[in-house]
Order: sequence, then structure tokens, then C-alpha cells
Amino acid sequence: MGAPDLPNLQQHLRATVGHWIGGRHVPPAGGRAQAVYNPATGAVAREVALASADEVNAAVAAAQAAFPAWADTPPIRRARVLFKFLELLNQHRDTLAAMITSEHGKVFTDAQGEVTRGIDIVEFACGIPQLLKGDYTEQVSTGIDNWTMRQPLGVVAGITPFNFPCMVPCWMFPVAIACGNSFVLKPSERDPSPSLFMAELLKQAGLPDGVFNVVQGDKLAVDTLLSHPDVKALSFVGSTPIAQYIYETGAHHGKRVQALGGAKNHMVVMPDADIEQTVDALIGAAYGSAGERCMAISAAVLVGDVADKVVGKLAERARALKIKNGMELDAEMGPIVTRQALERIEGYIAHGESEGAKLVVDGRGYQVPGHEKGFFTGGTLFDHVTPQMKIYKEEIFGPVLVCVRVPDFASAVELVNAHEFGNGVACFTRDGNVAREFARRIQVGMVGINVPIPVPMAWHGFGGWKKSLFGDMHAYGEEGVRFYTKQKSVMQRWPESTPKGAEFVMPTAK
Repeated sequence: MGAPDLPNLQQHLRATVGHWIGGRHVPPAGGRAQAVYNPATGAVAREVALASADEVNAAVAAAQAAFPAWADTPPIRRARVLFKFLELLNQHRDTLAAMITSEHGKVFTDAQGEVTRGIDIVEFACGIPQLLKGDYTEQVSTGIDNWTMRQPLGVVAGITPFNFPCMVPCWMFPVAIACGNSFVLKPSERDPSPSLFMAELLKQAGLPDGVFNVVQGDKLAVDTLLSHPDVKALSFVGSTPIAQYIYETGAHHGKRVQALGGAKNHMVVMPDADIEQTVDALIGAAYGSAGERCMAISAAVLVGDVADKVVGKLAERARALKIKNGMELDAEMGPIVTRQALERIEGYIAHGESEGAKLVVDGRGYQVPGHEKGFFTGGTLFDHVTPQMKIYKEEIFGPVLVCVRVPDFASAVELVNAHEFGNGVACFTRDGNVAREFARRIQVGMVGINVPIPVPMAWHGFGGWKKSLFGDMHAYGEEGVRFYTKQKSVMQRWPESTPKGAEFVMPTAK
């Protein structure tokens, strides 16, 4: 199957990707820049500017200037802007998806799904008037009423990863903006174009200039946001070491921080599981998006004799994966995002061999005809992996599935709970009691029962446990509303009901 016909794609792609500050494109100032690649061809597609501290400060200043008027805008009017943005996202879904594929490499149909999940969050944020309602109690004490309200924080920022250049920013800025904040986005420098396209759509939707800003960049931009006194909160998704750094640094500077880190997501397969459904689930969850998902299944925990039934079928399917340029509509897996990431992944495979794991399928050195310089690797499958091995303990973030054999359900739960990450997990079984006990006892933030990638819907919120999340609140949903607002409590009494004379004791309900 050929590539989709998207005649207007090129008009939205810039040779040099700059910033979006104060409602307009800001071209690079001639400073630092780096290449952006097409992963399928290995060729340089464009260049992205790396913001200076002055450029980041200009974005924050634009957001700070826009905040008071936007915060005073009635929530229903803010929602109407998001409704228009929602309409534009739906109109341009395929263009945005093609941008993602051209810079990230994931297959076009998967990129369409990413955009759709981002749209889900925008739809949720359109209901902000209901979500910002406070509480009211009449007569909490004689002549006194008490109510609470939720108010925006001010300028908030988001630092987002390469693997979901549309969906993850949409976890953040629609909710933040709907709540009345202004926003500065620092997207990944590996696939920067989708963020600018969304900025253009927000302007078309009627968002006032300065409410949404984009600064491209690297660690300098991140550190400038972390230390800037006008940035009140910061959301992050990425690796655990960086998440911990951002959480600690942001907290040091008095900011509210929500930092989502790494993962080693397990799928526990019980002996009574439907084998064909299980293999389908593992193939899609392990090798979809070339394993570059924070919710990818990278460890299969095979209980009892189910391992011998599953591993052979997994090997057959892994060898048969349709690995192509992601713009080919029948592709099941595309390239890795960069040459450096490819080398890191294949280095893990070599390490797994040296540790003694059984390499059932070796994806290294995969070549796609006509794309010999692309960043491709095949699906890799290991069996007889032990918890002490590096390929089990660390997040590989590539199409590598490791199989660990355990004797029983209790051992499977103990294995998962002992891992330092607690992002996502799944259990495949027909036994209702096993499913119930698994969901109750597993120490992981997102759980699937016969669902391999249990990403919650927009109104439930996303987040892991342990070293997969630094901070108190999960992303989007009502947790997101709480993160991007602060509660204020008001107690009111009128002179006619106020007792005469000074009161020297703590007020009580009387």
C-alpha cells in the first residue's frame, strides 16, 4: 500500500524550525541549532533552533503579559476557543500525523491514533466550566458562609518527549489553558514541527497572543524554565533520571512539578490465557511504534507452562513484522528516531547475549530496500531472562521484548512489585479472582486486565508509581485540573450578623 496523499503537508514544514512567541513565528537568531532527521531515510530534513536564555525569557515574558486578561476571561469563553481548536485539529489530523511520521518515524496509522488521543484531551478540556466549580456551605457558623474556588497559577511550562510530539503536549496545555493559565512548551528537538503547527491552529482558533508559546531547545532551555521566577509550575515526561532532576530542581525553585519518568511495563500471562489473543497483544504492545512508547510492554512474565506455548508463536510473528517507511500504509513498524537511539538499542541486545539470555529473534542489522540509510532495526525477542540482567532492569525504549519465566501467580506479582518502575502493567487471564487480586495487589499506577496498553481515557488521568512518577498528581483528567489550579477558601460575614466586641478565641461553629 502506498503513502497517503497530503498535498498541503509541505507548506506547514519549515526548512529551519524556530520558536512561537507572542502569537507569531520567531525565526532563529543565528545562534545554536541542530539537525532534524527523517528516520526512514537517514537524511537531514531540516534544522531546529536551540533557544538561548534570552529567547526563553522572551517567551515567559509574553506568557506573563498575556496571563491577567486570559485568567479574567470567563471559563465558557476559554472553552469556546478550545472548541474551535478541536474543530481545527480534526480537520488537520492527517497533516499533523504525517508531520509526526516524517520526524519521529512511527507508522502513519499509529500517528493518526496519537493525534486522536490528543484530541480526546482537548475534548475533555472543553468541559472546563463544570470542572472549575467550587464548593459552597451556607451558615458554617452563625452568619458566616464558606466557599472554595479554583484559580489559575500563572505561567506554566511543559517539557515533552520525542515519542509523542502531539499527544503528550496535549496532556498539558489544553487543560492548563482552559484553567486560565498561560503556557510555554519546550518540545523535543528531535521532532519539533508538530508543536509549531498546533500553535498556528490555536491562533486560528482565536487564542490571544502570548497565551501559548513554543521554545525549541535543549538543556539550556529546560534549566532556564526551571529557574525562572515567573514560571509557577512545570510538567515533564521523559526518562527517570531527567524526571528526578526536574522534580528536585523545580521544587528547589519553589515550583509545582509533575515529572513522569521511565517504565519497564510487564505483561503477566497466566496458563489459562487465550494464547492467540495474548500473542496478538504482545506483538502490538512490544513492537508498535518500534517500542518507543512509555506504555510499551517490554517484559513478558510467563507463568508455568504457558511459556512454551507463547514463545514460539512470538518468534514467528516477530520475524514476520512488516517493517517499512512509516508512510507506507501497510507498515506495522517504522524506524528508530535517531542513529544514536538505534545504536543504544542494539547495544542492549549485545549486552543481553553476553549476560546469557537466549536470543530467540535478533533484529539487529535490519535493512529496508530503498531505505538502506534509514534508522531501522527489527523486532528482537529474548527468552530465559532473569531479574538480575540489565535488559530486564533497564528501560531499553526499543523493539526488544524480554521473556521471564516464573512458576506461579504469586511469583509473578512479587517480580513486578520488586521492579523500581511502576508505570503500566497487564495481566492476561480468564480467571476473575486472579484478575481481581492482580489489580488489587500490583504496585503499578496503570493496570490492564486483558488490555495490553492500559492508557486511561482523558477524564481518568495518566500516571505511574515508584520511579515512574515524581510529584503528587497525575497528568490530565481531574488530576490535571487540580495541578494547574490552586484552591482558595473564602469565609464571609456581613456587619449585621457580626457580634459586638473583640473575639480572642479561635472561631468555632456556634
